[in-house]
Amino acid sequence: MADIIIKNVYVLTMDSYELTQGVVVIENGTITEVAESTEQDADQIIDAKGSVVMPGFVNTHTHAAMTLFRGYADDIPLDEWLKNYIWPAEEHLTDEDAYIGTKLACLEMIKSGTTSFADMYIHMNDVAQAVKDSGMRAALSYGLIDLGENRSADVELSKGKQFVLDWKGEAEGRIITMYGPHAPYTCSEGFLSKVKKEANHDRVGIHIHVLETESELNQMKQQYGMCSINLLDRLGFLGPDVLAAHCVWLSDDDIEILRGRGVHVSHNPVSNMKLASGVAPVPRMLDRGVNVSLGTDGCASNNNNLDMFEEMKTAALLHKVESLDPTVLPARQVLEMATTSGARALGIKSGVLREGYNADVIIVDMNKPHLTPVYDIHSHLVYSASGSDVSTTIVDGRILMQDYEVVCMDEQDVLDRARTAASGLVERAKF
Repeated sequence: MADIIIKNVYVLTMDSYELTQGVVVIENGTITEVAESTEQDADQIIDAKGSVVMPGFVNTHTHAAMTLFRGYADDIPLDEWLKNYIWPAEEHLTDEDAYIGTKLACLEMIKSGTTSFADMYIHMNDVAQAVKDSGMRAALSYGLIDLGENRSADVELSKGKQFVLDWKGEAEGRIITMYGPHAPYTCSEGFLSKVKKEANHDRVGIHIHVLETESELNQMKQQYGMCSINLLDRLGFLGPDVLAAHCVWLSDDDIEILRGRGVHVSHNPVSNMKLASGVAPVPRMLDRGVNVSLGTDGCASNNNNLDMFEEMKTAALLHKVESLDPTVLPARQVLEMATTSGARALGIKSGVLREGYNADVIIVDMNKPHLTPVYDIHSHLVYSASGSDVSTTIVDGRILMQDYEVVCMDEQDVLDRARTAASGLVERAKF
């Protein structure tokens, strides 16, 4: 007997086929059948008539605990935002703050259809514990910064390595670990080379910010006589184990290097727009065959939320108006970026409803005024739907939210604790 059967539903597999009415069968955390009907029975049967079942979203770049900074220091340039506001405030962040901030992020993501995410931050043991407790899937990395100081580099790398080893494969395999050097402009050449060596040794990936701003581009050229991509390539750093966030200020040659090295890119359109960082050349990357996924960044530099529906819509519209071409980034392609491409970037067996894949599944309720009538499922999901239309979220075969009710945590308790944590943080930091 199966664990869960979802029936009477439009099945958007993100594979080579779709079913206007079908079933998805889940057993032991895995999808065991996707078909028009099934002879199997299950412990729980979900009749999702009028809904779409699809892979959960994969958010490939965020800083989850920064939910506690939601709405703090808006409308400020990135360099000033980091140096004068965020980094000083983070000095007062406690382990408990990181735990509850991440728990709040997980709650928000579960309610809006994200089942997996990649996170780079501090207090990562507490971040990982929050992920474990929430039931979500995540690729986690401790954010490494050395600023060219040898003592700092040794301490940072030791912390990063310990986290990688302690949490790799934890939460019944839902947690994977990565190394997280912050960016080429905050990490020295020698440090980046050491990180790469350790990542290779531990057989894990690397999560890094790359060419987010023109300021970074100019700084790298002044310091090294080349941009971040060329520096990383010279160091032998780039490869299919690297997840590069932002990648806004790329030349055609940079794109070719990314393609040739098999680097995965996380596109963060809302954050890039809010911080006025620029428009990443996503259509050109996709045309060249670079795997481009979607991320929200931390919600303090986003639309102050972690809604991947907003990210999809923004991506589609931004690149249409930037290129003056309405055919650029069609809805189906954007959905792929938010699901299959994201799963590929993290190296997880999700992002597709296919036999043998992780049962990371969401149900989107289409019985809404703003989603009626339906001519094109893909179009509605990208242009009309929002996170609040997700009725059910399943990760690793476990129901985390059903019929809009979160069952994996006490929602009100999380909200209350988050408010208390934010208030204490304000008091300590004297924002």
